[in-house]
Amino acid sequence: MTAAWRFDAIGTSWEIETPRPLGDGARERIARAVAAFDADWSRFRADSVVSRLGEAGGETAAPADAADMLALYAELSDATDGAVNPLVGGSLERLGYDRAYSLRAGDAEPAPADWRERLAWDGGRLRLRGPAVVDVGAVGKGRLVDIVAGMIEGDVVVDASGDIRARGPRQRIALEHPYDARRAIGVVTIADEALCASAANRRAWGDGLHHVLDARTGLPVRTVVATWAIAPTAMTADAAATALFFDGGPAFAHAHDVEWVRVLSDGRAEWSLGARMTRGGAEIFT
Repeated sequence: MTAAWRFDAIGTSWEIETPRPLGDGARERIARAVAAFDADWSRFRADSVVSRLGEAGGETAAPADAADMLALYAELSDATDGAVNPLVGGSLERLGYDRAYSLRAGDAEPAPADWRERLAWDGGRLRLRGPAVVDVGAVGKGRLVDIVAGMIEGDVVVDASGDIRARGPRQRIALEHPYDARRAIGVVTIADEALCASAANRRAWGDGLHHVLDARTGLPVRTVVATWAIAPTAMTADAAATALFFDGGPAFAHAHDVEWVRVLSDGRAEWSLGARMTRGGAEIFT
């Protein structure tokens, strides 16, 4: 890859690498697609589809991605015994990760366990019974990475701050040490597939607070500190990276042909990867 386009979108940094610079027309089309996704799914925008729906509940035309993303959420919820839930946005807001980024934590609050009775998607409609905060963070960024990669012909690497979709030559990617960003615990190679990462040291604030919550308690996960997942699509890899914070994660990954690594809070690591991973940071692999 010889040309890189960097920009900020959906609250994070993006980089798109291609053999030749993308033209203005391609950049404009990608910018419109990203803006449309944000307008549908961002809980940080008062005017988004999910924010307006969540104010009091009701019914609206379903965004184009609703069926695929929410069906995958249903699988995640089943695999993790309810720990992953698209109505966890209210729990995040209670801990200060709200629209205003107040980062002032109140008492933890579990997400509604009956979310599938409250949130429905069928016939091109999205329905919500009563007010709730929809948050698709477990799959949404990966979905958007897939959309953007699909808009570009030929070789490309789309990197949305750790959610990566590559097409073309093999890419060597270091797995950042969760306790020391200057080091890597290993290196993996990907080609024509996606790698997504999630870590408790990213989007963290306050005393031990971070963005990966157990929806059943409304509290941050403490047993796992970092995950990586490799899959054919970034949406699947994103979902698996979230699932791997919980006991059902490896089974979910296996069901979706995902290769993975995760680091536990006691310093141990678990992984499914074989020879494709070059290990480093020997002390973390006990």
